[in-house]
Amino acid sequence: MVLVAAGQLCASSCLKENGLKAAKLIARASKMGCKVLFLPEASDYIAKNAAHSIKMTQPVEKSPFMFEVVEQLKRLNALNKSLYVAVGIHEPSEASKRVKNTLVYLGLDGKILHRYQKLHLFDVEIKGGPILQESKAVEPGNSILPPFDTPAGKLGVGICYDLRFPELALRQRSLGAEILTFPAAWTLKTGPHFELLGRSTAVMTQSYVVLPSQKGKHVTQTKEEITRDGLKLKRESFGHTCIIDPNGTIVAQCSDIVEKEQICVADINLEYLNVVRENMPLWNQRRPDVFGYKV
Repeated sequence: MVLVAAGQLCASSCLKENGLKAAKLIARASKMGCKVLFLPEASDYIAKNAAHSIKMTQPVEKSPFMFEVVEQLKRLNALNKSLYVAVGIHEPSEASKRVKNTLVYLGLDGKILHRYQKLHLFDVEIKGGPILQESKAVEPGNSILPPFDTPAGKLGVGICYDLRFPELALRQRSLGAEILTFPAAWTLKTGPHFELLGRSTAVMTQSYVVLPSQKGKHVTQTKEEITRDGLKLKRESFGHTCIIDPNGTIVAQCSDIVEKEQICVADINLEYLNVVRENMPLWNQRRPDVFGYKV
């Protein structure tokens, strides 16, 4: 069994401030003996709008957020107390004026070992709820990242809205994934689906599912704007960060009352996972001959 952590925070539009929050969670997870920490989507910043996001994004080597995260990992690594970190960030696109919504997987020394670019973009208009057009600022990815080895098992990744599209999770399982993660900044109005989709994905793929999510009302204004216009909190994230086992049981969850950064921890037990898969051998019973394709 390997102990992992899922982190919950409320990002603002200040990259350095968010980096310090993430660094605090890294230290906390390390102290508890966790081998991998999963942090939410867009942990580096939440922007006011598309133009603001495009203006704020920076390469990882110049990002104040990434600086704090990497420095924390370096400090811990020097003490032989470091851990691996999966975190959602923004990066400039080389192909367009939009940004990339990515998950980066960092090694013990803070170096990026793997990178995934979000496939499905959240373009939704809900009556009385959020109107979000992620595609105005974000360039979609066009490929999956095959599962890769971690201390806890083979990890398959997606980001937030990807969770609503089962093809990705099914494909990751077919490629060998034992753990799936979908870091999120799930909106409050669509929140009830978050746990439901996570638990359903765990059952369908017979995998552990880790859902690190942002929680709370995001401050996207500068101090000068707050002084001039007053504080305006237009965006709120659902939270409910959790870790789900292959039977769909939530085995750890962050508080939905506390909005400060926090973590929940759980053991990844691959022996248990294998028992679940052996007892119900779904992948031996799939019917590509009927459906015309194999995920």
